Amino acid sequence: MTQDLSSPPGPSGAPGGEPDVPAESAADRKHGTDWVVFGVGAALAVVFVGWGVLGTESLSTVSSAMLSGVIRAGGWGFILAATGFVAFALWLAFSRFGRIRLGRDDEQPEFRTVSWIAMMFSAGMGIGLMFYGVAEPLSFFTEPPPGSVVPGDQVGALRTAMATSLFHWTLHPWAIYAVVGLAIAYSTFRKGRRQLISSAFIPLIGEKAANGAVGRVIDIIAIFATIFGSAASLGLGALQIGGGLDVTGFLPGAGNEVLVPLIVVLTAAFVLSAVSGIAKGIQWLSNINMVLAGVLALFLFVVGPTVIILDLIPTAVGAYIGDWAEMVGRTEATGGSAMLEWLSSWTVFYWAWWISWTPFVGMFLAKISRGRTIRQFVGGVILVPSLVSLVWFAIFGGTAISQQQAGLNPAAADTQDQLFAVLGAYPWATFTGLLVMVLVAIFFVSGADAASIVTGTLSQRGTDEPSRWVVIFWGCVMGAVAIIMLLVGGEDALSGLQSLTILVAAPFVVIMVFLCVAFMRDLNHDPVILRERKGLEVMEQAVDHGTDKHGEDFYLHVQAFPTPKSRQRSGEGGGPTYADVYGVQDPFTTGGTPVVPADPQEARAQAARHRATPKDDDPAGTEVVDTGPGPRTEAAGRPSADRE
Repeated sequence: MTQDLSSPPGPSGAPGGEPDVPAESAADRKHGTDWVVFGVGAALAVVFVGWGVLGTESLSTVSSAMLSGVIRAGGWGFILAATGFVAFALWLAFSRFGRIRLGRDDEQPEFRTVSWIAMMFSAGMGIGLMFYGVAEPLSFFTEPPPGSVVPGDQVGALRTAMATSLFHWTLHPWAIYAVVGLAIAYSTFRKGRRQLISSAFIPLIGEKAANGAVGRVIDIIAIFATIFGSAASLGLGALQIGGGLDVTGFLPGAGNEVLVPLIVVLTAAFVLSAVSGIAKGIQWLSNINMVLAGVLALFLFVVGPTVIILDLIPTAVGAYIGDWAEMVGRTEATGGSAMLEWLSSWTVFYWAWWISWTPFVGMFLAKISRGRTIRQFVGGVILVPSLVSLVWFAIFGGTAISQQQAGLNPAAADTQDQLFAVLGAYPWATFTGLLVMVLVAIFFVSGADAASIVTGTLSQRGTDEPSRWVVIFWGCVMGAVAIIMLLVGGEDALSGLQSLTILVAAPFVVIMVFLCVAFMRDLNHDPVILRERKGLEVMEQAVDHGTDKHGEDFYLHVQAFPTPKSRQRSGEGGGPTYADVYGVQDPFTTGGTPVVPADPQEARAQAARHRATPKDDDPAGTEVVDTGPGPRTEAAGRPSADRE
């Protein structure tokens, strides 16, 4: 992944309105460790790691029991929330809020569109696509979701396999990322607040609560979600590298005795990269990784069943659209205990995994999207990665299913080995196997690198450059948690990763729901929306006034505020200034964004106080409508012949 966590301008960087928090000094932003957030988060993490080391069986038993309760009582919440985030993100894009910029009104995007898309592709994919690109469609083809396909119907199984894979990897995950990314970007670049999840809650809970106990709880939960979501990815990466060492014959029978040292080595690598300041090097490696992933996909497309892969693209899209309502509605009510168990292993696990990644991916997407409109952000973040996922699953999943139909049976391999089994049927299997392991290792390092920096940012009051010791600490914790999650799963290490990810993500899904509410409050008081609302009100008042005074025969005219006699005598021209009316600097001369009072009645009251003007100052022959701040709108009747 390309995670350039460079510093965004703070409140003085011309956000799109008056900062909701006081401007901070550079020293405060750089070195202010929040010892409550860091201390509580660190203590809980150390307790968890200690419990896993000293009582692995106990932790496994407790987590299994808790998982059962969460899935049975709250699985529906994950499903509803994820679909709700899709609807919310798309509605924002197509609504009047879509044109609001994540920055000043006149600010242009910081990155070119091509670079923006490339970085976005690397942010939320990587290890997941490498691990599940073959395993997921193949699993759904051989064992479809309960009740979805008649036994023996291979065509139905194929459609369901592709539709369900796209369901898990297209609109839903990226809409989840988009919601948090938008809230962080708006709060940071438009409002000038700290770069924290809690800061985005200011319009809902107030500045005092956001900077106090409630805000700290939110940030601690965000830290834990990031740690466990990233640790799950690290665990998947270790499992796949171990599977590759086994299948390629480099290290047959690789188990936990190999996976644990492997995680330790890779953890050391990403911690060193995070504190070394070689962001350019990591970016370079990540870009190379994107190219290598493209080469691998192109290789399989050429040597594999090319025509079938091409046929699968429209088939998958049609199946996804046709089965969307059914997939959204899968719950225990539609399939009993078998469906509940399937959901906990697949859909609910995915929604929890994506939600646990949102503090990290959301912050990254926010950093690279400054200057873009909400509509551009949602369109790019949801549509582009969805198209990439479509092509990826058509190539890897289509090839695996084709091999399964031909009797090669790659499904017989363990989940982490199935990609290597598919590649083994084609030339240069050893080379492509090594390429997969290199890809996963770099995804592992670059992703965990950024995640450790994000946890440092959250525990140091939103600083852009967290202290090295904080980054090292959270990086080591992340690696340790990944090891514990593998050990908790026992022989089925994947189950340990899934169960603990769901448990930790459960409270954060509630935070995300309230984050949407807070974000909407911010948007409803955005200067762009207030200007539009005021403009409509002005026009309505002017038309009503004109109709009352002149019937249907009138016209509208806009002019500057009348000049008071006192200012005429002093030689000053024009009416009250923007600063007079609103009490802030004129943004049109300073390059900022107009900020008007949140309460329209207060705005009119302020304007009325500045427009108290003698009647003889008004132009003759016009009726002036008092429409609030801004240019005065007049409704005048048609001039009579004698006045002409």
